Amino acid sequence: MPGSHNQPLNRPACSPRLWALDPRVVYLNHGAFGACPRAVLEFQRKIRDRLERQPIQFFVRDLEKLLDEARGELAKFLGVEPEGLVFVPNATAGVNTVLRSLRFKRGDELLVTDHEYNACRNALNFIAERSGARVAVASVPFPLRAKEQVVDAVMSRVTSRTRLALLDHVTSQTGLVLPIQTLVRELAQHGVETLVDGSHAPGMVPFNLRRLGATYYTGNCHKWLCAPKGAGFLHVQSNRRQSIRPLSISHGANSPRADRSRYLIEFGWTGTTDPSACLSVPEALRFVGSMMPGGWATIMMRNRRLALAARKMLCEALQIDSPCPDEMIGALAAVPLSDGADTQPPRSPLYLDVLQDRLLAQYRIEVPIIPWPAPPKRLLRISAQLYNSLPQYERLAVAARSLLV
Repeated sequence: MPGSHNQPLNRPACSPRLWALDPRVVYLNHGAFGACPRAVLEFQRKIRDRLERQPIQFFVRDLEKLLDEARGELAKFLGVEPEGLVFVPNATAGVNTVLRSLRFKRGDELLVTDHEYNACRNALNFIAERSGARVAVASVPFPLRAKEQVVDAVMSRVTSRTRLALLDHVTSQTGLVLPIQTLVRELAQHGVETLVDGSHAPGMVPFNLRRLGATYYTGNCHKWLCAPKGAGFLHVQSNRRQSIRPLSISHGANSPRADRSRYLIEFGWTGTTDPSACLSVPEALRFVGSMMPGGWATIMMRNRRLALAARKMLCEALQIDSPCPDEMIGALAAVPLSDGADTQPPRSPLYLDVLQDRLLAQYRIEVPIIPWPAPPKRLLRISAQLYNSLPQYERLAVAARSLLV
């Protein structure tokens, strides 16, 4: 895109005041829960006001059409037909939806990498324990030299008993953009279905869901698309939709309607919830996409450039080599740190390292310190979003060097 390579990184691409983030904090953790612009939150508020003014009109007469329109806009962005796309609360719910719908038996193998997000790995373990299937773990090195190491690691664990592979598109802890299209294609050649955890991918890396060809693909809209929390999606290939049921079985299970697929009927109503986050996705796509000339393609390119520049700066400050090739970086990047000294048990399910607390308390920097692959080993992971700029990572580099030396 014109001008995309010349976009300066020493200042934000747009005003940080467009977001509701605390201006006193250097926020380098967009990848955790995303951040929704004020204008999109205001759009969501108007939807909620409409809902509360006349709940029957909204839920019974209007909602299905509104959801269809929102799904249609998201489907266009993802490059896929809307008939296979449904809204779910988040990618973790999407992974659980597929795993709980499928039937496995003793002796089946479920393939996953050791970089898989903990919540989704827990879901896979749960299903394996309940069915008697076995979880086969592909060990992907990190640091690593080339994306081919990922493909080799995954394919080396495929056997005649492998039924399903659960794979990240972008790994949460290590920030790697996996060669997902190659993996999907090679696994399909061995008769293995793929469930892709695309939590971070939409809005971070360019891809076309139709060309990707995963059997099942789930992602978040609240992260890099900057929609409100509670908006995720699940896409299922047409020959598998009859097998996938929502986590909450509701009125659609025995609906006599024949004007749309059972898949859309069931997922269209899973009980009374607040659908405003999902209905705000088109506005997030429009509003955020208008923040830079060239739209989303330029936004993704700019954020990637910023993440790469920031990673280089951190590696130089910590005197370490880049842990993976540039081509495997999107808008997340992780670098290894020295082992942690804190042996206390985690204070919440979302572990906080003492270093993370100190960076916030002493330097007003919010950035995750991730225990990986297991304590005391840990990583520092940065995110790059339009409200970030290179001087913020310079501040982090100085702080990290000071606290770690």
